[in-house]
Amino acid sequence: MKRRNLLRGALAAGLTAPAIAALTAARTDVDQTLSPDTPQDLADLEAAAESYGYGYHGQAPTRVLADLVTDFTTLRPLLAVPQPAPVRARLCRTAGQMAGMTAIVLYDLGSRRESRAWFATAARAGAESGDDQLYAWVRAREAMVPLNYGAPKAAAGLAEQARHAAGDRPTAAAVLAAAVAARAYALNHQGEQARTALAAADALMDRLPEGERSDTWLTYGEQKHHVHLSHAFTTLGDTRRARESQQRALELSAPTSTMTRTLLNIDAAACSHHDGDTEQACRRAVDALTTLPVDYRTGLVRRRALDLYEAIPAQHHRERAVRELRDVVAG
Repeated sequence: MKRRNLLRGALAAGLTAPAIAALTAARTDVDQTLSPDTPQDLADLEAAAESYGYGYHGQAPTRVLADLVTDFTTLRPLLAVPQPAPVRARLCRTAGQMAGMTAIVLYDLGSRRESRAWFATAARAGAESGDDQLYAWVRAREAMVPLNYGAPKAAAGLAEQARHAAGDRPTAAAVLAAAVAARAYALNHQGEQARTALAAADALMDRLPEGERSDTWLTYGEQKHHVHLSHAFTTLGDTRRARESQQRALELSAPTSTMTRTLLNIDAAACSHHDGDTEQACRRAVDALTTLPVDYRTGLVRRRALDLYEAIPAQHHRERAVRELRDVVAG
């Protein structure tokens, strides 16, 4: 409880230097034990990891981050002592899940460097656990960092690593990897590869077992699929299919899925710009951003809104709607 309160306090002011230091200490503390006790403790931690997979549920990302890292550090004493191989595999799997979800929150908050470090720890834990699907999930989620921050070639490489690890079975990790690869190829102006990956993602999604279709960070539901399709088709300029996926994803998104709904609205704004209505695009993006709590107007959301602004030709930058978008993104 003391560590949790300290982390919450450190993160209350955002990702400051002391907050980053606390996160790094927590990560390295467990990371150092991955390669050199009680069953109830492990079961509780596995349940906690499953619970975190349901996302923010209206909580501030920094609060979720503090709680996640607190539980992650609880794994250290269990990993630091000899364990039967099956128990250690479960511990490493839980560590990989928690480290991966910590990386996701950091990525949502815009801290790319720290996110990459946590993904590296998650990948090590996933590899040591022997769970190929966990390893593939980590690599696919990691690919979303360069994907959303201007390095689609690097993203495609990580996504293809994930596809290789996941194999041909219809699993959550396999669908995610194909969908992320499609987005990366679209951003890299490789339309044929993007559409091939989209077809693979759709085929895997059609065969995905019900048990892997729930709406969590660790599984892959229909809503998540349409979020990825929305961005891929928006980037490809296929605005009809993009809008179909945006509508379906919004129908499936809970009102508390604040960041997801905002990103979908920014995709819709980008479609308006692509179809020639730049004023409507800017107004829709501004509406999406100004209704967002201040804690969420960072990182990925800001990056995608900035991408839209930068896609608008310079001769339009003095128009009122475009200036409003610029001011909101800058503010």
